[in-house]
Amino acid sequence: MLNGTNLPALLDYLAARLDRQGAEPLHRQLYRALRQAIQQGLLPGDTALPASRVLAQALAVARNTVLHAYEQLCAEGFCQARAGAGTFVAAQLPEPAAWPARQTAIGEALPLSRRAAAWLDVMGERVESAAAAFAPGRPDLAAFPWPVWWRLLQAQQRGAQADDFDYREQGGHPALKQALAGYLQLSRGVVCGPAQVLVCSGMQQALDLLGRALADTGDTVWMEEPGYRGARMAWLATGLSVCPVPVDEEGLDWQGRALPAPRLVYVTPSHQYPLGSVMSLARRQALLAEAARQGAWVVEDDYDGEFRHAGRPLAAMQGLDSSGRVIYLGTFSKVMFPALRLAYLVVPAALAAPLRQLQARLYREGDYTAQAALARFIEEGHFGSHLRRMRGVYARRQAKLRKVLEDELGDALPLLGGEAGMHVTARLPTGWDDAKVSTILAQQGIAAPPLSAYCAGEPPFPGLVLGYAGVDDASLTLAAVRLAQALHGMGIRSSPTLR
Repeated sequence: MLNGTNLPALLDYLAARLDRQGAEPLHRQLYRALRQAIQQGLLPGDTALPASRVLAQALAVARNTVLHAYEQLCAEGFCQARAGAGTFVAAQLPEPAAWPARQTAIGEALPLSRRAAAWLDVMGERVESAAAAFAPGRPDLAAFPWPVWWRLLQAQQRGAQADDFDYREQGGHPALKQALAGYLQLSRGVVCGPAQVLVCSGMQQALDLLGRALADTGDTVWMEEPGYRGARMAWLATGLSVCPVPVDEEGLDWQGRALPAPRLVYVTPSHQYPLGSVMSLARRQALLAEAARQGAWVVEDDYDGEFRHAGRPLAAMQGLDSSGRVIYLGTFSKVMFPALRLAYLVVPAALAAPLRQLQARLYREGDYTAQAALARFIEEGHFGSHLRRMRGVYARRQAKLRKVLEDELGDALPLLGGEAGMHVTARLPTGWDDAKVSTILAQQGIAAPPLSAYCAGEPPFPGLVLGYAGVDDASLTLAAVRLAQALHGMGIRSSPTLR
């Protein structure tokens, strides 16, 4: 933000817009530059402009040049001259329709590429607020052990050397790779060593890297339908052809279907996103055999497998793989906090070096001090303790959500999933428009994205995806009652009215 007190920034802004060799008078150029800064909000209302003598001297122009520019701005209502005080940006600007025609394209909307327009279409509008119940994928940030984290992070920052901030090509801090390999072997049954771990700046970067490194433009990726929109977005952005494959209660249901040969197969076997099913052992073994037969890579996204609430946990599919076809993905956005922007890949040994080199060239590596702090967080047991505590918290919140909705709506709103994770999917009556329901709920402060938003085609049924992890217990109860009342008002107990 430019302002009168930040004179160097304002001077740089103005100086860059003055063409001393141009035909247009300098006072007109200065006037236009100041007007654009005001129109774009860079100079807020009531900002004091520099005194004319000061600005003229700093820009090496005549004082009259500045005075003429200020007078024109005042005449058009963009500024006000206050006797004895100077010239100020007007608190209330003239209506845009009254603004003089601009002679540049600054601020005008530019057409996007066809690819970008297609990506935005896939993403759709987000109707949920990050702070609202029941936005999915949001952890309870208030419950995170922040004092411990800050202590570890500050210790790493204090002890950092200058070369800790240089370019890196190690695929992640060695201590974090070591800690992750040990944790994944013990808790998720992943078979790996530290050299197979690749730390990325978030899940989207990890997916983008895989799409670029393991497939060519036009290659096919099988993807769960419904499925994670972020993955679909990543595959499309890297030029892949996404083939939606239905899911059932055992997971990806490709058998007996006429599908194009895949180069990648993207699955969430530990907790299907968003329906919540867990891929059976038989289905996992069949998929591994199919991938080996077709020479495809299986991308196993274990985004929230740490939060297991019921049933016997199944080890990661990667641990069952004897052909070296599985790439395992994990993220700290759900188990810690999203702003950490750290995810990781576990790749077959033969892929480790080339993927590490590609990551270093395509994206560069992230902050090693944060990665070192995370390694200590895991090594000292804080990570495991936090997971155990939040597993109990999230299980309790899911049970509370189920009870409130059952008390309010009976069996009119079945909830799917729940064995693991941080969300459930509510099934709406046949014939309802879940996108319309979601929009109405958003207007009432309730975030409940429609199931149709997670589908490339028609959804298997209308539904709402309800996250319960990021809402404290008291707020969860109130929000669940409001949700039930809103759905009741739409006719959830009677014949469908939203067609």
